[in-house]
Amino acid sequence: MATSISALTSSISSVSFSSQISQRPLVQSISFPYSKSLSFKTPNLTIAATAAVETADLKTLVKSRLPGGFAAQNIIGTGRRKSAIARVVLQEGSGKIIINYRDVNEYLQGNPLWLQYVKTPLMTLGYESSYDVFVKAHGGGLSGQAQAISLGIARALLKVSESHRSPLREEGLLTRDSRVVERKKVGLKKARKRPQFSKR
Repeated sequence: MATSISALTSSISSVSFSSQISQRPLVQSISFPYSKSLSFKTPNLTIAATAAVETADLKTLVKSRLPGGFAAQNIIGTGRRKSAIARVVLQEGSGKIIINYRDVNEYLQGNPLWLQYVKTPLMTLGYESSYDVFVKAHGGGLSGQAQAISLGIARALLKVSESHRSPLREEGLLTRDSRVVERKKVGLKKARKRPQFSKR
């Protein structure tokens, strides 16, 4: 009888122990999403802080490379497209392109077409790793700014050497694209779009 009682108590204790084990994962599964959500907040702060530091570093770099500002430089070109205006300065370097104190890939959001617009004049002459490009752009959108930068770089390359005119002209990089948005007309929905005609 004593043996059966001791066996019964040991089985009860084992059952209570197993129930404690089975309860622990439930507590962990409930607390896991909260810890996960908290852990996501810190990387965003660090990324924002890193981006701010990089922007400050690029601003310091540009100011050290361009004493007196953009207007005081020798190799400068101005490009325009739609309502965007870009002032471009070329300096001998390793091929960096900095737009408004930000890296070109970050500023143009990694868009391959816009990046191609910016790099085409340098690639046409084989200078993609020979000059650093510093740009101040404003007005319009990123597409217009990218094409304005392309024209500005092409015009700046003419100041490096007049012999660059022929290859740049063949690629159409020296032609200012004069197309702009047509104004809306009174009585129309847009520039040309009319309301639906009703005979009666």
